[in-house]
Formats: sequence, structure tokens, C-alpha cells
Amino acid sequence: MNTHRRNRGCDALMQSLKTAGVRRIFTLSGNHIMPVFDAALDSGIELIHTRHEASTVHMADAYARITGEVGIALVTGGPGHANAVSALYTAQMAEAPIVLLSGHASNDQLGQGAFQEMRQAEMAAPVTKAAWTCAGPHEIASDIAKAIRIAWSGRPGPVQLSLPTDALEHAAEPSALKADAFEAEPLPLAEAIAADLMQRLAQTRRPMILAGPACMTRPGRALMAALEAASGVPVIGMESPRGIADASLGAFAQMLAQADCVLLVGKRLDFTLKFGQAPAFPAQATVHQVDAEPAEIGRTRHALGDRLQVTALADAFAALSALTQAASSGAPTAWLTDVRGALAYRPPEWDGARSEAPGKLHPVQMLRPLQALLDSHPEAVLVCDGGEIGQWAMACLSAPHRVNNGVAGSIGSGLPYALAARCAQPQAPVVAVMGDGTVGFHIAEYDTAMRYGLPFVSVIGNDARWNAEYQIQLRDYGADRLVGCELRPMRYDAVAQAFGGHGELVTEPQTMAAAAQRAQASGLPACLNVMIEGVPAPQIKR
Repeated sequence: MNTHRRNRGCDALMQSLKTAGVRRIFTLSGNHIMPVFDAALDSGIELIHTRHEASTVHMADAYARITGEVGIALVTGGPGHANAVSALYTAQMAEAPIVLLSGHASNDQLGQGAFQEMRQAEMAAPVTKAAWTCAGPHEIASDIAKAIRIAWSGRPGPVQLSLPTDALEHAAEPSALKADAFEAEPLPLAEAIAADLMQRLAQTRRPMILAGPACMTRPGRALMAALEAASGVPVIGMESPRGIADASLGAFAQMLAQADCVLLVGKRLDFTLKFGQAPAFPAQATVHQVDAEPAEIGRTRHALGDRLQVTALADAFAALSALTQAASSGAPTAWLTDVRGALAYRPPEWDGARSEAPGKLHPVQMLRPLQALLDSHPEAVLVCDGGEIGQWAMACLSAPHRVNNGVAGSIGSGLPYALAARCAQPQAPVVAVMGDGTVGFHIAEYDTAMRYGLPFVSVIGNDARWNAEYQIQLRDYGADRLVGCELRPMRYDAVAQAFGGHGELVTEPQTMAAAAQRAQASGLPACLNVMIEGVPAPQIKR
């Protein structure tokens, strides 16, 4: 019997999302959210149906970072919600504006042993900006608007909203919200403070501006470049768990240690900056901070004391724009030239990098041939996911859009990121570099890519081990204490073929470039399974 109505809570949900400009939702079906799937049929919003709930969040994360839109993930309640929660931490640390919508036991059955009843909001709270459960069908529209506003406002990040089945199924008034109800609450930087900060930087010899992960999107990088050009002060974005040792930043650590004034713009003074302690962070440098969260400024004050001077509350994008307007001199200095040179530096011996093991490539031999593919389109996307191999990829490759597993340091998101990147950029090359450990987390997403016609090129650096942990054990405990890091040299290319995609095994460096071109030309989800030598991540010094 057809029971479809157009005035249910689930209809108000889809109407509100459409008003917010949402074009697609990354989801995995389940009992609690069947009303939403029904309402989606008439909404014009596309559902991308994945193979694991964590993938929905990873996809929403990458989609938000690439498009500048809010990312929406939708999962069922109970165990489905629990599966998705761990992925929220990666999005939280990447400062990606996403909303996880989770089905939930009916409000009118709570406390009675309802199907998959779980304290979902409490579970999600530590890894979100906010998490709560919708009280009823009439609150759905306003709750969605609130969730999206919170995700965007201040420091961007994930928000989780649980949707009880009775709230979705019962009658609700059609949403009367306008588009501005979903907009972020502005947190600008006052002109006087921006002018004061730029004057203070101009009065020092070796100033530096550090920006956080939210600024590492393409628009954010453009704002950082504009500020650097307007001020002559080096502006560096950071988004890696390797922090000052991030290989994509070249010899940055050596330059930071020389800075006499550092301005933090949306950049936490955390483990990535060695908590502000010498010698990694300059002991005598004065520090200023602009952040959207008072608690972050308080944390910096606790670490640095009186060395922290000017502070202000503002979101990172607004701060970068205000600082650019306040900049008075963009004349390049020797300091700026030195910092830029250090960031671009790569050891010359990489040019001759070779694997000593037969039938294996050095990571540089695997990666450098991929640059031609990334250079072939102005919207190309590079995905980097993994421990040691992720660092090699970020050091060797560049692209207009880059998405990595971020400050969280967790791996496994590469395949979902690649699918979202293809949704966001349907015409551009998408290259996802992953380790063999990484690809195993969500390998069934090759099926999702086939079902939705989402071609991309995945490149697996296969050293048959969890190499990051292997290198830790080797360094800290010795070669005779290696345990629990071994994998088998699996044919991941054959797995991709089994799902219907393109797959190739690469064991010789001279075949790498042609294999990449064939993978791109296949028009299919492609896997290049490249046998590599398991070397440590690069430690760049000059």
C-alpha cells in the first residue's frame, strides 16, 4: 500500500537540505532512515549509497573540502551510527564542515528497550562541535539549519544530529526557512586589531604566519597567498600529523626555529608545533594568535605565558582577509625568499632514487610519473592517505586540490575521499595515493565507484607491511623486536578488477608512467598496485 505523504518530518528534512543548497548525500541504508530514502525520491537530491558507514563521513569530509559546500552524511541508528563516529574525528581535525544525520530509535519508545536504542549524541559529542537528538517532526527543519550553521561558524567542523523514526514519519509543517537561515554566524577580525598585528610583524626581522587546516582548501590557500603577497610575510598552512616535519613543507622546520615573531591564524599550538617548546619552536619568539575559540587562546596562554601578546577572536578566513587589507608593504624580503626556498627544497639525491630490491620501486619512482596527470587539468585532485607513503606523496606531488588524512593521523579514508573528489570534480583527474594498509579499510568502495560511474586512479604503494609502525619498531626497539606489522603482497589490482574496475601490477619503474595513462584512459575506477621498497618517510633538511 502506498502510504507516501508530503508533509512528514522526512519531507521537511529534504526540503530544508535543498534550501541549504545540498546537492548530494553520502549514505548507507538502514531501518531507521527508510523514510528519508523515500522522501529523497522527490527531492532532486542525489543519494550516493556506500558500503560502510564510516565511508559516508569520509566522503562528506572530502566533498566539503573540495567544493566549499557543507558535506552531508546519512546513516542508520545504533551500530550504523557507531560505525560512522570514528570518521568524525578525522573530519574534526581537518576542520571540515559536515553534518552527520543518524537515524535513531523513536522518541516515544526511549527507555523501553527500543530497537538499536543507543545514547548516540553522547557518543558523538567528543568528536563534534555539537551533537543532539531531534525532539520531534516540527523541530527537524530548524535543527537542520542550526546544524549547518554550527558546522560553518567559527572553526569549521562536524555536527551530528540524530533523527528518531517517529520524528521522520509523523506530520510536520513544510519548512519555511530561507537560505540565510543556514549561513554561518560571522566572526570578523576588527580592522584596528588587524592593523596592529601587521604593524608588529613589519617591525620584526623574521616574522611568520601559520594557518590551520581549514585554510588548506583551494580558497584558503588563495587567501594565504594573497596575504603573503600583500605583506611580504611568509604564510604557511599546516594540516599534517607530522607537523613541522611534514615532508610537503620541505625544510620548514629549520626556518621556523629562526622566526622571531609568529602569528597563529586558526592554527592550534598543539603537538604539530611541539606545544610551542624549544628548540622546535623558537624560544625567544613573540607570538600573536587569532582564533575562533577562546579555549584555544587560553591553551596557548598556558603554554607560552607572557610570550603570547596580541590575541583576538575571529574565524580564519575573515582574519586572513582583514590582515590582507591591513598590510602596507608586500615587498619581498630576503627572509621570505629563504622561507620559500626551504619549503620548495627537496634533496637532490631524490633525482637518482632507486630501489635496491628487484621487482620493486622506490616511492619517488612510483610517484613522480603521476605529476603529469595532475598537471593536465586545472581542477585535478590529489588524495594522500597512509603513513610513510602519504608523506612521500605529499612531498613529491602537487595539485590544485589536495585532500589528505589530516592532523588526525588516522588512515583508511583514501578510497572514500577519491569517490567524493570525483563527485566534486566530475571532469578532472583524481589521483589517490595510498598504502597497502590503507586500501584495506574500505576496499569495497570500488563497488560504489562502479555503481555510480565514478572513475579515478588509485595508486597503491605495496610494501607488504604497516610501514609506519614497522619504522617505529625498527628505530625504538631494534630489528629483532619487529612484530605485528607484516602483511602479504596482495594483488589489490585483481581486487579492483573483480569489482569491475581497471587493475594493473607495476614492478618496474619504466612502466609506471604508461600504466598511469592507461588507468586514466580506462574511464573506470582504477588500481595500480605498485610493489615498492618499504623505506621511511622523508626527513628533509638542507
